Amino acid sequence: MSTLASNAQAIAVRFDDDSMWVDLADGRKLSVPLSYFPRLLKATPRERENLVISGGGTGLHWDALDEDISVAGLLAGRGDMHHQR
Repeated sequence: MSTLASNAQAIAVRFDDDSMWVDLADGRKLSVPLSYFPRLLKATPRERENLVISGGGTGLHWDALDEDISVAGLLAGRGDMHHQR
């Protein structure tokens, strides 16, 4: 894993109808299709917004949805490892 991925820190997360947008501390903006994460895709907008940026920005956590996503995993192009597309 590159240093750019392993040191990446999320500072903000927002959603549109099809994507999750993650703003990184270094200025990058990452767009990820919600279809990569079935729990987020099926969640209501309010449930999606109820997240915690954890680990100093290295992870995203939705307690009510039982979803944890690493920023490094997003940068590597990994989706939900529990669901096969």
